[in-house]
Amino acid sequence: MKLHENGVYLLNGTEIVEDNQEAAACLASKGVTADRAAAAKGTMAYHILEEHNTSGNMEQLQIKFDKLTSHDITFVGIIQTARASGLERFPVPYVLTNCHNSLCAVGGTINEDDHMFGLSCAKRYGGIYVPPHQAVIHQFAREMLAGGGKIILGSDSHTRYGALGTMAMGEGGPELVKQLLCQTYDINMPGVVAVYMTGEPAKGVGPQDVALAIIGAVFKNGYVNNKVMEFVGPGVASLSADFRIGVDVMTTETTCLSSIWVTDEKIKEFYEIHGRAGDYKELNPDPVAYYDGCIEVNLSEIKPMIAMPFHPSNTYTIEELKANLMDILDDVEKKALVSLDGAVEYTLKDKVHNGRLYVDQGIIAGCAGGGFENICAAADILAGKSIGADEFTLSVYPASMPIWMELVRNGAAAKLMETGAIMKTAFCGPCFGAGDTPSNNGFSIRHSTRNFPNREGSKLQSGQIASVALMDARSIAATAANKGYLTAADEMDVEYTGPKYFFDKTIYENRVFDSKGVADPDVEIKLGPNIKDWPAMSALPENLILKVVSEIHDPVTTTDELIPSGETSSYRSNPLGLAEFTLSRKDPAYVGRAKEVQKAQKAIEAGECPVEALPELKAVLDAVHVQFADVKSENMGVGSTIFAVKPGDGSAREQAASCQKVLGGWANIANEYATKRYRSNLINWGMLPFLIPEGDLPFSNGDYLFIPDVKKAVEDKLTEIQAYVVKDGELKSFTLQMGGLTDDEREIILKGCLINYNRR
Repeated sequence: MKLHENGVYLLNGTEIVEDNQEAAACLASKGVTADRAAAAKGTMAYHILEEHNTSGNMEQLQIKFDKLTSHDITFVGIIQTARASGLERFPVPYVLTNCHNSLCAVGGTINEDDHMFGLSCAKRYGGIYVPPHQAVIHQFAREMLAGGGKIILGSDSHTRYGALGTMAMGEGGPELVKQLLCQTYDINMPGVVAVYMTGEPAKGVGPQDVALAIIGAVFKNGYVNNKVMEFVGPGVASLSADFRIGVDVMTTETTCLSSIWVTDEKIKEFYEIHGRAGDYKELNPDPVAYYDGCIEVNLSEIKPMIAMPFHPSNTYTIEELKANLMDILDDVEKKALVSLDGAVEYTLKDKVHNGRLYVDQGIIAGCAGGGFENICAAADILAGKSIGADEFTLSVYPASMPIWMELVRNGAAAKLMETGAIMKTAFCGPCFGAGDTPSNNGFSIRHSTRNFPNREGSKLQSGQIASVALMDARSIAATAANKGYLTAADEMDVEYTGPKYFFDKTIYENRVFDSKGVADPDVEIKLGPNIKDWPAMSALPENLILKVVSEIHDPVTTTDELIPSGETSSYRSNPLGLAEFTLSRKDPAYVGRAKEVQKAQKAIEAGECPVEALPELKAVLDAVHVQFADVKSENMGVGSTIFAVKPGDGSAREQAASCQKVLGGWANIANEYATKRYRSNLINWGMLPFLIPEGDLPFSNGDYLFIPDVKKAVEDKLTEIQAYVVKDGELKSFTLQMGGLTDDEREIILKGCLINYNRR
């Protein structure tokens, strides 16, 4: 793995010339002019974005997507927001899949109510509805939606179909709302980084191994943050379509914006197998293309990998882990002290039995692990073996019912089941804590997408902790063959059968509702008792008083820590109900503190005295009035804010921001935002995405902040705003930065949220 320090020119898709002092002479010797600007237009990403840009300015893009897709913990809120803004029909194909709240096992009727809401909306507005257990969101998109040169927007962070020649992006729900209302996705032209592949994978190495090697190399240094990863080079041809898909879906964990791959006969065959030959398009960069960076990946050198708790970037080769087991486990425990805030005792050293690491559970599942080739390879490794009758368990979730059907027909499912493994339906639950939760102190190895703290379902506030390591399906199967003792796939002597895949879409024809784009306004939307409208939200006031109600100093704060996944998913359609879980696993006192401050804002909105609702506000106002005598209820707002070093890694779920807004949050303050999508979620919910430099923090948890003339600052497009810490009767000034905002984003903040903006 090599990361280039400079940009590179790619010639004819096969030769890299680094953009350094020798570049011009080197290019000239090949008859090429060193023109970065012109060559930057030669990437596949540039061409696709240009075809979908409506602004006429390739530096400031306004993108319209070809298709949209959501699942059942996001589509209710999205459609409710769009309905409140005047939605009449879906203007582009919109697929509503049901792969997250699929179990319908807790919370009474509310999960199935969401599904019936989705079906009725697909009928009323002209969409497509995929019932529970038929397919996970991304597999259905690969099978039925992707197309060469197209762009798809999804309300799930792992919306990645680049291997099929489709640029796809995962964003928070409000960005899909904009598309449903015929608005645009507005971003500056992103940087493009080449992933230049050579060689071919060794026997036993799978897509998750390649993905983890890349993530481990680029996450911490932000090498591809908010950029497009463009996969090129002769090594791509050595990878099957399924293998490329398995690498591609994990690019989300690098924090890139999107991905795109060169396409060839193997991708053409993928479309032919799925009965959509016309959707194939050959994609290659121009003969001369310029990239803002380059990751060289020698596939032949990659070994079976493992990402230890609690992040996909915490990577080692399995060989390295086994050789340095106790030292690495000690490092994992030290990192856990930060991730878990010391809330529970945590160790994996008790999993070491006679020098070997024992795991309690194996999972092969979802958009990353549930592919046909992964499961067939696992079946080959486990053929004729037993997973044992002890603690270790193995569950396998094919990513779609067509894959499940073919595994039955070719015998792979039977091979797995006779070992003691359990075959289950298409479901994303193990990825976000709603299925196969381990026992307390359990250690799970998973071919899924993430291993963030508590994401597998444990609850620190109840003294429960378990953890996940990410591995490829092949090494999980090898571990299962050794009855739970960690084993890399390349340690096994296996003859991989590599059976051909035959796609049968009969199940979709029989069960998937497809309106063919025809809306029926006479259909009544089914609203279960847990499906609630968004509460009213105020416009940005002239002046703001904010109380800091949580302070998080982890290097990165995930969206799972801002709003937990798992069983809370049952309340995704109930903004007030879900908000009760905000920061519950990171700062359980947050909700109470935020609600207490919110009383003052509610008093202002009711024309009452905010000091009577929040007595501690009197001292704050007394201090403010010394310098700003004209501040009064009529021109001020009161709310809460949180500080986090780098919030927003992980899921695209808008609720990470909207739950704070529902509880009276007006802003986030950070040194940096981990992803573009989390910052966009803040903006779309009318929250100010403030930044402060790393270093001494000018305030502490519990402090009040005063931001005068904040409305005017946003209107005047200021990038820096003067603010004050209010303490001990005095105001101490500091500077808040805003970062770049489009005109529409400023207007959304001024109006108070996207819903208000669309009610103009």
